Amino acid sequence: MFDFLDNPNYDLLGAFWMTIKLTFFSAIGSLIWGTILVGMRVSPVPIMRAFGTAYVNIFRNTPLTVIIVFTSLGLSSTLGLNLASSESTTSLEDNAFRLAILGFVAYTATFVCESLRSGINTVPVGQAEAARALGLGFVQVLTLIVLPQAFRSVIAPLANVMIALLKNTTVASIIGVAEASLLMSDMIENESDSLLLVFLVFAVGFVVLVLPLGLLLGWVAKKVEVKR
Repeated sequence: MFDFLDNPNYDLLGAFWMTIKLTFFSAIGSLIWGTILVGMRVSPVPIMRAFGTAYVNIFRNTPLTVIIVFTSLGLSSTLGLNLASSESTTSLEDNAFRLAILGFVAYTATFVCESLRSGINTVPVGQAEAARALGLGFVQVLTLIVLPQAFRSVIAPLANVMIALLKNTTVASIIGVAEASLLMSDMIENESDSLLLVFLVFAVGFVVLVLPLGLLLGWVAKKVEVKR
């Protein structure tokens, strides 16, 4: 039944490995940029608050497909942004991969930011006031007192964001990144007699990726949750 998987043109493991790499690097970038954004959103500086609020509202409400297409057509083709070192075929693939990560980070960071902001709201105000009374500045209060507790409070929501990111990596296929959904499209074109089996293979593949991630992050959430 699954003879089509023996076709050397179908690099199934490579496609899912690309999905894992997209998820991993995008998750790291999203956590970093999302943390910076939440710092802006709760900053006492009006300009920074305005920027953080505008950024989150714009990017969170823009379809991910539009953002990914913009990174390719807008930043790369129109503005000439090249994140690879040369113009070879491999470098073009690397450029598409990095542009996709840039798009995922820009989009997913907004959800990380909002999750962290809800976590910040769970931290008792008295702790921040006590820290300021001791002479700590805003950045010190945020990084030493507030954010560590906020992160522990929102592991479960962040887990949902990361799982959604893993699924969203399928959008990268529209700019030519050779991840799982692009391979699935090729297989659907060429294996018209085995459509259900093709869908089954990729559905199982994503379940194998998503379930362990959800279980791991759920376990971490229980281990580090803040006891109130």
